[in-house]
Amino acid sequence: MMLDRIDRQILAMLQDDGRMTNVELARRVELTAPPCLRRVRSLEDGGAIRGYHADLDATRLGYPITVFAMVSLKSQAEHDLAAFESHVAAIPEVRECHMLNGEIDFILKIVARDLSGFQTLLTTRLTAAPNVASVKTSLTIRTAKAKSGVPVDPE
Repeated sequence: MMLDRIDRQILAMLQDDGRMTNVELARRVELTAPPCLRRVRSLEDGGAIRGYHADLDATRLGYPITVFAMVSLKSQAEHDLAAFESHVAAIPEVRECHMLNGEIDFILKIVARDLSGFQTLLTTRLTAAPNVASVKTSLTIRTAKAKSGVPVDPE
């Protein structure tokens, strides 16, 4: 995707504040509102902007526990990988699922209301899933950085 300086500015600003009005965005990138909106729509249509969301505080919403689970599967055949991905997609507490290269097949980011709830999820829904060979977990002590999105270079 070919992005010029203004496109990159728009992306950076919307990534920082997705609720910014088009008028304010246009002012900041030194355009009038109609061409700014056309650019935003083009970035959306082109897939550079996938959507808009609120950044929720998990702890304040009753999910103070964050765990990373490293999952190894018995088989890495494509249908087994897809079945596992489908299985974890149905677990609301699994917030991220990434397939990895190396000894571990997947890393999951999981939130839980308490340790007991996490243990139940682990034993009844994760380790019991078909094709799971092993699960190693690490409980998050604190988060030093949690930045969504990607760096947007100005040039």
